[in-house]
Amino acid sequence: MIRLVFVAIFYMGLANGSRRSDLFMTHGADMVHDPPPLLLGTCESLVAPHGYPCKEYQVTTEDGYILSMQNIPGGRSVGGSEGGRKQPVLLQHGILMDGMTWLWDNPDQSLGYILADSGFDVWIANTRGTRWSIKHQSLDRNNPAYWAWSWDELVEYELPAIVGFVYRQTGQKMHYVGHSLGTLIALASFSEGRLVDMLKSAALLSPIAYLSHMTTPIGQLAAKTFIGEVVTDLLHIPEFNLKGKVVADFLNKLCSKHGIACHDSMSLFTGKNCCLNSSTVDLFLKYELQPTSTKNMVHLAQTVRKGDLTKFNYGSPIANMVHYSQLKPPLYNMSNIPSNMPLFLSYGGQDALSDVKDTQLLLDNLKFHDADKLTVQFVKDFAHADFIMGVNAKIIVYNPIIAFFNSQ
Repeated sequence: MIRLVFVAIFYMGLANGSRRSDLFMTHGADMVHDPPPLLLGTCESLVAPHGYPCKEYQVTTEDGYILSMQNIPGGRSVGGSEGGRKQPVLLQHGILMDGMTWLWDNPDQSLGYILADSGFDVWIANTRGTRWSIKHQSLDRNNPAYWAWSWDELVEYELPAIVGFVYRQTGQKMHYVGHSLGTLIALASFSEGRLVDMLKSAALLSPIAYLSHMTTPIGQLAAKTFIGEVVTDLLHIPEFNLKGKVVADFLNKLCSKHGIACHDSMSLFTGKNCCLNSSTVDLFLKYELQPTSTKNMVHLAQTVRKGDLTKFNYGSPIANMVHYSQLKPPLYNMSNIPSNMPLFLSYGGQDALSDVKDTQLLLDNLKFHDADKLTVQFVKDFAHADFIMGVNAKIIVYNPIIAFFNSQ
């Protein structure tokens, strides 16, 4: 039986501050204010109104998923075709989110806009199954086969397609910024030697590689509870959608059964975020509860339970042998990350998901990394969501990232 641990992990990358009575069902009636319409794509809905140039692209992965990408080639004061050739930067969001993660705050606080105004050519990824990346060459999203993937497939197919597309479009190596799950798939890729020949550096915010020390109350509960039959039931619901009734009802019942105040602050999941704007959080929670696959959640649960980082475990030596030609799933060895790969890691002292102890385990794996290629930043007061929505993230985190990029 599989220990269900994804109950905590699904909040990787979400924000603090929910005031809803029902955390897992988010319908329009309980919004404090109406968000902008999102019918025309990210560029037209969110970016262009702020005065930035923006282009929409589609990228097809080797396994058939058609992904949207946005490109902000210049800032408000300098058009995309002016100012010479700019350095590309790729932004990769976390789980249950999409590329709008980098754009919800005002232009002076959102990393996507800040990078564009700082002279970078900004590219924004949107993972399969999310708002603008729901198409497939042959599969409908209602087909269970559409959701038959975990973050292994993001490593094997999706990230190479996205990075390769930006590389071909720009003719340049790029910088990479990932948050939460966006760091996990990057680290796993680097450990297998993927992508490193197309990247100049990587900035990893709230880095995820190990998860066994997370301190969220609901995570601790789930990690100790065997409810394999529930996992089996959920695997018959291949799309893990918090706005769907079955998943939402299950999570609310779990909270009620064990006396967890799931309607309380999101600090239950992310840690005590210090620096969030409440209106941005409302907007964020309204639109950033994006679907993922149940298989992806189970894979994350395995990472918590096992304490190491492996490919998806199919539950038996025979099944693993079929998929991997070995009895156990292969290990992603963080020590194999090229020692000359420039890395910027920023982690928070209040982060309940990317816990300090787990980040230290990652750093221990990187102890032989070239000293001049590894920059580590510890932000004592930051929790998980502060890195993407903190009102002071520009001064504390983003400006150092830009200085790091410019030094490469």
